[in-house]
Amino acid sequence: MKNVIKTIEKNLLLVTMILFAVMIGNATEISSFNVEGDLKGTALTINNVKKGNLLSIKNHNGIIVYKELIQSTGSYTKGFDLTELPNGNYFFEVDKDLQIETIPFSVENNKVVFDKTKEAVIFKPYVREKDDLVYISKLALNLEPLKIRVYIQYDGAFQLIRTEEIEGLKIVKKVYKLKKGNYKIVLNANDKEYTKFINN
Repeated sequence: MKNVIKTIEKNLLLVTMILFAVMIGNATEISSFNVEGDLKGTALTINNVKKGNLLSIKNHNGIIVYKELIQSTGSYTKGFDLTELPNGNYFFEVDKDLQIETIPFSVENNKVVFDKTKEAVIFKPYVREKDDLVYISKLALNLEPLKIRVYIQYDGAFQLIRTEEIEGLKIVKKVYKLKKGNYKIVLNANDKEYTKFINN
């Protein structure tokens, strides 16, 4: 009877893993992290990085406890001894050109536990200019709002000329026509702020 129960449990686990793999395969947020760990350390592999991407380890308050600029394009692999961190919640963050990827982990009594279910990808807003037009786009899979503020430089200081908040859209697309001048565009999304200066 015990063997039958163990076989059923194994089959349920296998079916669950297959369903989870199918869900991940169909997801639009695909992880590029791979974490392997043992008692002595954690090996982190990040795929599809570019030279200049920023890797950080932050605590639950967002305070950086480690940071490093990626030195080459392709895959990044490095070993970390995370057991030396004080007890608490942390996350790896990779800041790429158009997205920020995070994977949380906790440290308790020199034991490190990763929570793959809370791994996330945040898509940054993208600003492109052509002639006197400024194109702003953002992928917002969770319908998170995007706040846009446009400033013009006048007498050496920037003055707000337009503000707009867009929410409830998975794909945000905006176009602004700007006269000749110097502009600052400030975008707020996912509790982060992005600034772009435009001189046309």
